[in-house]
Amino acid sequence: MPSPIDRAALKMNLRRARRLGADIGAADFVAREIDLRMQERLDYVRLAPQRILDLGCGDGGHSLAALRGRYPDACCVGVDAETSLLLHTKATGGLYLAADAERLPLPDDSFDLVWANLLLPWLANPLAMAREALRVLQPGGLLMLSALGPDTLRELRAGFADGYAHTQAFIDLHDLGDLLLDAGFADPVADMEMLTLTYTRLDALIAELRAAGVTCAMQNRRKSLAGRSLRQSLAAHYENLRAGREDGRLPVSVEIVYAHAWKSGDGGRVTGDRMKSVAPIRFMGRGRV
Repeated sequence: MPSPIDRAALKMNLRRARRLGADIGAADFVAREIDLRMQERLDYVRLAPQRILDLGCGDGGHSLAALRGRYPDACCVGVDAETSLLLHTKATGGLYLAADAERLPLPDDSFDLVWANLLLPWLANPLAMAREALRVLQPGGLLMLSALGPDTLRELRAGFADGYAHTQAFIDLHDLGDLLLDAGFADPVADMEMLTLTYTRLDALIAELRAAGVTCAMQNRRKSLAGRSLRQSLAAHYENLRAGREDGRLPVSVEIVYAHAWKSGDGGRVTGDRMKSVAPIRFMGRGRV
């Protein structure tokens, strides 16, 4: 079956952001904020990892730096398929590997914690990634990940009526739980939170998506430039949304799905209290002009 992701387009988007001199880490502030929330959830985890793997580490300056700070005695390894990002990792320290998260060149049972922040929308086969994460985890090891839910960028998608994809495909909370079970993880737990960003201008939103290198890379995206009528229709759609808001700003929805799951030590269900009882963390939305 053909991949739904155009890997060449994904690489082009990231390299274009670099070529234009964009600071991907600064532009992709949503990913950084979600990463901070994931880090906070580690406060409730009964785990002292000696080896940590960050899948989709990007330039390595965010998740891995925080994980090294939290677990200073752990060996931290970052993996990313995009080599142009890994060229910028030398100043961050740590070990880095250019590899596909769906086919990891790493031995079985070699990590205690696998971390994946917003990697799923960019994978052709998320189940293969989950199975690889299970394979490289030690028995009793933990997978922590975040993903974007189907309501993400719903306002943007609703502004188009041309039949093409204009965002990545996003996973539902229940489907993510099923995916982890299918991969062989024990007792997966998932929850979601909604974030609403607001902008003063539509072009500010589009520019930020491009600067972060996260514009649509689906095979069924529009491969030609949008015509004037399509751009005008999108602008009119957003102006209608603006008119319905008291603050007069343009809304952008982001649905965040969190999940964690353990690798069983005996092939059955994990027993014991591995994670302290904690209520879902409320995502404090952050606006951006």
